[in-house]
Amino acid sequence: MEQAISESNRTKGKMVDDFKSIVNDADDLLQATAKVSGEGFNLARDKLTEKLKNAKASLADAEQLVLDRAKQAATATDDYVNDNPWTSVGIAAGVGLLIGFLAAKR
Repeated sequence: MEQAISESNRTKGKMVDDFKSIVNDADDLLQATAKVSGEGFNLARDKLTEKLKNAKASLADAEQLVLDRAKQAATATDDYVNDNPWTSVGIAAGVGLLIGFLAAKR
């Protein structure tokens, strides 16, 4: 279950990074076209500026959500290890043996 949470957090983090890249590219495009004039172009630029502001706000919210979820997963893992130390040691040893066995086969 923790692995699924970790994978979900990684996926969300990648999505946030991709979204951040798109927002930055749109911002660069907006700055590059600042000197171009025309009524239709100005309307489109204003519309893009507004959407860019909204996207940046959404990005900040998504980053905070990913951070909060990662902290919750870390806390849950820490609590489990503290409550069940020998089980955690056994699981870690089993995973280590499995990795060692697989590495030795190659």
